[in-house]
Amino acid sequence: MSDRPELAEAQACAQLSALAHEGRLRIFRALVAAGPKGLAAGRLAEQLAISPSNLSAQLAVLTGAGLAQVEKAGRQRIYAANLVATAELVSFLIADCCGGDPALCRDVTAKLAVSALRACN
Repeated sequence: MSDRPELAEAQACAQLSALAHEGRLRIFRALVAAGPKGLAAGRLAEQLAISPSNLSAQLAVLTGAGLAQVEKAGRQRIYAANLVATAELVSFLIADCCGGDPALCRDVTAKLAVSALRACN
């Protein structure tokens, strides 16, 4: 069994493509900042000063790529970042870091760990 991430290259490309747009990246970062509870679409549009129709189109791309998820709460739609998919994407990107030499990768993985801890506190 390999230690390589399970994420397929095609899925990684779709996710990176979804993030390769300034508006979608702003939306995604706002969802990450909101945490697992997410944000109502209206609140997200207001917070980022994005029209509801534009937001809807951008959220469709992010959810289609698996980077965001949506739940209905009455008449509202609550969007949240898919943090598991995000972690899988980051793992995929650094899977071959430094030829697999843990001593060389220590700085990279330490920075990721610090970022994860900051995000969760």
